[in-house]
Amino acid sequence: MVRAAMKAPYLEREEEHLLALRWRQDNDQRALHCITMAHMRLVISMASKFRHYGLPLGDLIQEGHVGLLEAAARFEPEREVRFSTYATWWIRASMQDYILRNWSIVRGGTSSAQKALFFNLRRLRARLANGAEPLSNASLYREVSVALGVSEADVAMMDSRLSAPDSSLNQPLAEDAGATERMDFLISDDPLPDEIVGETIDVERRSVWLKTALGALNARELRIIEERRLSDEGATLESLGEALGISKERVRQIEARAMEKLKIALVEQNPEFMAA
Repeated sequence: MVRAAMKAPYLEREEEHLLALRWRQDNDQRALHCITMAHMRLVISMASKFRHYGLPLGDLIQEGHVGLLEAAARFEPEREVRFSTYATWWIRASMQDYILRNWSIVRGGTSSAQKALFFNLRRLRARLANGAEPLSNASLYREVSVALGVSEADVAMMDSRLSAPDSSLNQPLAEDAGATERMDFLISDDPLPDEIVGETIDVERRSVWLKTALGALNARELRIIEERRLSDEGATLESLGEALGISKERVRQIEARAMEKLKIALVEQNPEFMAA
């Protein structure tokens, strides 16, 4: 494909316009072939600029060809714009998406800002490093953060990812059999097992206390507390008033009295409640 692309003739503006019209209006496949082959040099040139990401050049060219076909499908010749100008964006976008999907087993750079950071960090680092005075990492991250509109934390994370290859969490830290793996040093933010058990016991104990204390309420007080305080949605004073045939102010008064009775019952039945 590369050899054939380099031998393909260049298209003059008028010839390119006529081919684009034949493709768009008549779905002429030969016209499409002529347009794409004439612009494969552009694909190859752009692919060579991304070769330092460690991916096969042939794969980058294939992805660029996909972007070229996408550009041809969307191109509007009546706008009087050269096809190469329009196709450049689609070719670059296709290659960049391929690089982001395959450069690392860890997916990254999903937002437009992160993509800009991924593809521009090395260039900006090199440009800033050529200044009169060397920059510390903190200063570098601050400068790149301002230039690309991302946080300094994102710059630091991307810099660490670009500076080292992926490492398996199951990779042993020593050559000995049964050596400690990287996974063993990961810190979990989840509660410790004894904290989980303790919280479960506390929740169950408080549920028993509440169930016992609810026995101190009469039927109307119990209904109001259950619908106002113990249901997920929580009934309004107005809706409860309509259901019980009383005003919403009366519902509020009954609810306040019921809450006071609950507090007294909880303290009397379970002296440890105040400590909990």
